Parts: sequence; structure tokens; C-alpha cells
Amino acid sequence: MFTNFFMRLVNSFPGQVALGEKKSVRTATPWVFPKSVKLHGNSSKTMSVSSTSCLSLRNEGSGGVKCLVGDRDGVIVVDHGSRRQESNLMLNEFVKMFRSRTGYQIVEPAHMELAEPSIADAFRLCVNQGANRIIVSPLFLFPGRHWSQDIPSIAAEAAKEHPGISYIVSAPLGLHELLVDVMKERIDHCLLQASGEASECAICAGTNKCRFR
Repeated sequence: MFTNFFMRLVNSFPGQVALGEKKSVRTATPWVFPKSVKLHGNSSKTMSVSSTSCLSLRNEGSGGVKCLVGDRDGVIVVDHGSRRQESNLMLNEFVKMFRSRTGYQIVEPAHMELAEPSIADAFRLCVNQGANRIIVSPLFLFPGRHWSQDIPSIAAEAAKEHPGISYIVSAPLGLHELLVDVMKERIDHCLLQASGEASECAICAGTNKCRFR
């Protein structure tokens, strides 16, 4: 079930969920999807992007799918990193699913801290496989300091070792309707497991966590 969740999530990013201003003591800043992004590194190129999807775009009139990630692009899927090895290994499994589902040629896992491979390691592996442009994609839910400061800083340091290689740090998952489905199905499965109607999922296996106390 865990595999199905993320395969569905990776398979479809149909559109942006607009964030309006919230009536509160502090007014929330609306999420604005950029019309273009600046590629970092030794490059003056600006890349146009669409608010409909960062994974694939429909070609108008053709019905086909235009893939924005090419054979010379490397994708680094980065999570926080954990001292718990089982958690780190799950990133490897997610990257396998992501690579298989998208068909992207160069995809590497990385941990921001606490575990290997690091972002610098993954950057190097992508370049060694022929990538001349790197997309660092945080496996984080919402924007925060790690996305706005830490990961860009680490990526910038990694890029210094590879002159001429451009890179970009993409947005975190954010508000997306498929994440609602993932959470609902996770809750449903945990309740079934707690009632003895389902076995433990891959995350909870051997922990006896899914039970009422």
C-alpha cells in the first residue's frame, strides 16, 4: 500500500492549489508560482515554467506529454536524513519508484544531514553519469528553513566542485490534493491493522505502533 501511495503521487501533479490570504493576526503570504526560474551556477539561462505541472506538460493540440527533464538532467531527491537506518533506506525505495515511474535517466537519493549519501555525493554521482544540469528536489511537505536556506546553501557548496554545471532547488510538495488521499489511506490502513483486519505496513512492520492505547 505504501508503494501505491507514492506511485500515485509521482504519477500525477495536475495543478497548483492556490493559497489565498488568511484572515489572522499575521496575514499569510500567498504562494506565487514563478513564471520563470533562474538556474544557479555558471549559467545565465532562465527557464520558463508552468503552473500546471513540474513533471510533465501537455502539448497543446497534440495530446502528447512534453517531459521537462532530459537525459542530461540529474534529479536529486533529498530528505532530512535520520539516525534510524530503516528511515534512510526508505528514501532509496522511493527513488527506485520515482525513477521507474517517471523514466528519468539520472536520479539519486541524498540526505540533508545525519546520513550518507550527502547532497554533495549525489551531485557528484549525477555529474559522473553525464548530467550537465541538476534538479535538487526536496522530499519535504511544506516550505521552511531547510528548503529556503539549508538545502540551497549545501547545494551551492556542492556545485562549486563542478564548474559549468547549473542547478536548481525545486519546491517542496506543498498543498496537493493527492496528499489528502495518501493521508486518508494511511489512516484507513492503520485502523484496519489496529482492529486485526490488516497486517502491518512496511513503515510499521515489527513496531506494534498501530494500536489504540
